[in-house]
Amino acid sequence: MEETRNKMPIFAERFFKKLSNYLDTKIYFFGSVQRIDYYPNSSDIDVDIFTDNENSTISKLQHFLGLKRYEFRKFVYRLHKTKKVVYGYKINYDDTKNNFSTEISIYNEKDKLAVLEEHLLKTSLPFYISILLCILKFFYYQIPIIPTKTYYIFKKLIMNYMVEGEDTEFIMTEVPYIKKK
Repeated sequence: MEETRNKMPIFAERFFKKLSNYLDTKIYFFGSVQRIDYYPNSSDIDVDIFTDNENSTISKLQHFLGLKRYEFRKFVYRLHKTKKVVYGYKINYDDTKNNFSTEISIYNEKDKLAVLEEHLLKTSLPFYISILLCILKFFYYQIPIIPTKTYYIFKKLIMNYMVEGEDTEFIMTEVPYIKKK
């Protein structure tokens, strides 16, 4: 999962190489960038980062991405395969100038094997699931006739219910940003 099955746009490749060097850690790719339903310059690129010190990694990411601490969201995730509950942080980063979007998940190193195993399960999908995802993404990205809300509903149905047989137990928490007076 350190390499992608699909070729990423050159900007994305450079971005992740710089990020990996800056953090001095490996970056693990999962999601559509590892499957046939990946649309370069449209699909976001999902990555995992594992660390012994989440707060330090978040601080480094803040500096690298030019983001604020409150933009990082804490989450709780119950893995399907092992039923283990893991905690982490997520940040979405968009670079509209380079038509690039990524979702970065930060986990504690102790959860690495369980999380990677979970993400690997959604890499090799049954043929009919892959076809459904390709059709859905075609009508969302190429011929944009599906509204965003509808796209995410169908994607969730396909990935969670048709692949996992149940909804993902994933709770996102956000600390409200309070402006200083």
